[in-house]
Amino acid sequence: MDTGLSIFEDVTLLITHYNRSNSLERLLRTYEELGCRFGEVVVSDDGSKPEHLQAIRQLQETYSFRLITSPVNKGLAHNLNKGQEAVKTPYTLYVQEDFVPLPAFKTHFPDALALMRQEQELDIVRFYAYSAYPYLTPYKKGYSRMSIKPWYTNYRKIYYYTDHPHLRRSTFLQKFGRYVEGIKSDKAEYLMCLSFIQKKGKGLFFNDFKSLFLQKNSAEEPSTIQRSSWRQSKSPLISLGRDIYRQVKYNFDIHFAR
Repeated sequence: MDTGLSIFEDVTLLITHYNRSNSLERLLRTYEELGCRFGEVVVSDDGSKPEHLQAIRQLQETYSFRLITSPVNKGLAHNLNKGQEAVKTPYTLYVQEDFVPLPAFKTHFPDALALMRQEQELDIVRFYAYSAYPYLTPYKKGYSRMSIKPWYTNYRKIYYYTDHPHLRRSTFLQKFGRYVEGIKSDKAEYLMCLSFIQKKGKGLFFNDFKSLFLQKNSAEEPSTIQRSSWRQSKSPLISLGRDIYRQVKYNFDIHFAR
């Protein structure tokens, strides 16, 4: 592992957190071990239980970060809004607490930042996904340009934006709007996907997208996101119906919703 120090003064590491202080510690420790330092680290907590808040305050004695709290849980959208609004640097590296940066991050993140600095039209550089974005054009430094056109038929084009680890301009909310609060996190993310497309966002996608981050959830600190069973079903009939539904709904929403 490269143990030299890399300092990114114009980047804030924004971490959203809820009841997973051990995962948060692992994330902060890994960045320390990688030798990655940022202009600031902001931890946006969404009304975690007292024992987790106590653990976070203890972490502040070891790791330098600013803690933004909420008296009650208000959902991921609120957590993202208040966290982003606290950022003071030009660029934001957004990572949820259950992700772990891998050694390759230190090699490839400076390229993403350099491209963002050079190309004012770029709004986002994505580092992780469950599967590759369907419409990519090879660019450089291991990144590809994401593209979206009305005639593209793969419904996964809706995920032009996702809340997986990514670098973005800190003016993101001014351009694309705040995350809609008071609704389920999946719906809030979906509405941001729509806004990103409708307002003609532009971004890059890292080709080897499983090499920069690992998502880790333990039995002690499982994922806090619950999804409907029909969305997870592997039944061929349900899967076909789901794909048709998404194709129609997503294309309609891109042009008429929000």
